[in-house]
Amino acid sequence: MIIGSLISKSSSITVDSLFSFQAKYHGDRVALQDSERSCSYKELNGRAIQLGNALLSLNVNRGDRVAILSENRTEYVELQLAAAKIGAVVAAINWRLVESELEHCIALAAPKVIFVSERYRERLNSIKFQVKHRFLFGSEYESLVVSSDTTEIRGRSDPEDGLIILYTSGTTGLPKAALISHRAIVARGQVHRSDHGIERDDTFVAWAPLFHMVSTDQVLSALMHGNKVVVHDGFDANELAKIVGEERLGWLVLMPGMIDQFISAIHDLGIKPVGVRVVGSMADLVPAHQICEVTSLLKAPYMNTFGSTETGFGPASKGLIPIGVKPKSLSKIQSSYCDIRLVDSEGLEVDDGAPGELTIRGPSLFSGYWHAPADNAEDFRDGWFNMGDVFVRNVDGTLDFVDRRKYLIKSGGENIYPAEIERCLLRDSRVLDAVVVRKHDERWGEVPVAFVVSSDPEFSLQDVIECCEGELARYKIPKEVYFVQGSQLPRSATGKIKRHELEERIKSQPNPGSCPESEG
Repeated sequence: MIIGSLISKSSSITVDSLFSFQAKYHGDRVALQDSERSCSYKELNGRAIQLGNALLSLNVNRGDRVAILSENRTEYVELQLAAAKIGAVVAAINWRLVESELEHCIALAAPKVIFVSERYRERLNSIKFQVKHRFLFGSEYESLVVSSDTTEIRGRSDPEDGLIILYTSGTTGLPKAALISHRAIVARGQVHRSDHGIERDDTFVAWAPLFHMVSTDQVLSALMHGNKVVVHDGFDANELAKIVGEERLGWLVLMPGMIDQFISAIHDLGIKPVGVRVVGSMADLVPAHQICEVTSLLKAPYMNTFGSTETGFGPASKGLIPIGVKPKSLSKIQSSYCDIRLVDSEGLEVDDGAPGELTIRGPSLFSGYWHAPADNAEDFRDGWFNMGDVFVRNVDGTLDFVDRRKYLIKSGGENIYPAEIERCLLRDSRVLDAVVVRKHDERWGEVPVAFVVSSDPEFSLQDVIECCEGELARYKIPKEVYFVQGSQLPRSATGKIKRHELEERIKSQPNPGSCPESEG
């Protein structure tokens, strides 16, 4: 563990204890629903018990990992709850990654068991890393559950035990594994309910991938508090609009690049929303007119968020943009249940109005990166997590984002580090230099753009695509490519690329080539 427990060591509050309470006292409430079926809290708890006992019979014990490679489905949630009962850790594998990245993620977690859906079975079969036990969702999985012991499992997990591993982009390319404990998941739910007014009768729609914090955090929070969860296989504007017309929602998750489609679907289908408490995320990456339109349509304020996989909603997601407003300022408000500081390069707190890197501590914080001591030593200092993002604190206590200390591209909810793309390009002997920067995009918020110096005048846009395909998830492939001379890459006195100057250049220069549209 990297940080100490901020819940009493004598506490037995875990994800399982809170979920089991709901199953015991509110067992008839609907817990989980998809397009084909729904189950009550009592039924869901029973299946989680059987699956937990099945995992124990496979020698999965406290601290062992169980991996999942699957689209969103109710079995995914059952596995998370089963792991919570026995103290195991679920490695939620990002199916958008290519085979080499998938292999790295699975090998890093070293699971004893892996569960896979039919959709990704062939991709799993192509990976070299071997897992002793593999189960396919469907009849094979169902047989495992229904044939297992129904005896309740108690006392096998602790608040500081890891529960979920979520993968984040690494600065050098390969994903890092963020370990999130029961304590952190419990706290993240409390922050959301406190700051955004979520109540027990509010439904949560898990359409965003369950390998992301946005769905996993909220699904588990909902089930710890007696809410209904609707599991949906990805973003479908029409289906999401229909759900909005049938269910009262707490937080309606909408990502940059999807809001226009959702608004059109509401209008086209003539949907009258039942009710939404808060909508949206990442306001910085969404056009102001879309924020105005979607809040007016749903009669719900827009969440002005700033958080991360490592921190949950913290450090600064409490602010709400009022209904029908085109925001001119996106100053953030500090989230509840966390301490934050803005510090200089020496770790000293800066004055109001001065830029400083944001550091955070609190119960929602993750426990560190799995098997990454160097990263943990760099990012955790004296109990504070250094986020790598620079802010200014205003006199009224609000926070204004300045820049990222570590250059990062945020595209449609995914983090992309330039180094992982540059590494692929530089493997080609014809590429003498390559620099990747971010560009504002109406749909995805930001997209990667490459500047390439090549020794071959015939080196083309298609060659750039081929360098990346099979090595990187499609959302990481540059959307535009500029072929330049080495002297055209601006550098500092120490030789570092001035990425911001290249960002300004692409605003004024015509684009010589674009890569095909891909999932953001």
